[in-house]
Amino acid sequence: MRKILTALFPLLLAGCINDTATYYADSTQEHTLSLRRQQDYFWSDDARITLMAARLPECQRQLALTELPILDTEVELFGSGERHWSLRAGKQVWQVETESCALQEGGEASGQKLGVFRGDADKLVFEPAPAPKADIPADAPAVAETTE
Repeated sequence: MRKILTALFPLLLAGCINDTATYYADSTQEHTLSLRRQQDYFWSDDARITLMAARLPECQRQLALTELPILDTEVELFGSGERHWSLRAGKQVWQVETESCALQEGGEASGQKLGVFRGDADKLVFEPAPAPKADIPADAPAVAETTE
């Protein structure tokens, strides 16, 4: 009987979600913020959300954030400065800086919106924010004129 129970135990974990999405802060791929979503039990409707902050070789840390619904995972990412970040999920806000890998809860989400970590039952992805449009005066010509 014990062998049967031991063989069936992995089946309890078979339907669990465990995925990651990454924001690359620069082109070196050594400065990243990765959000990990992990469902502990297949019958659970929520998943643990963990942030992995990395600025190699100085900073590499895993930071536990919260639990969010699997079917509606949404965490906004804001950047304010080269190594300062804000994450917001609903009313929860976290400040992260990759200079010393520190996490601080609370406060306001500040800085430019960089995108959203969004997940459903299938996959967690990072969706970059649309690039801000340049202000064009209403009286500006549609095509630049060239003079010779």
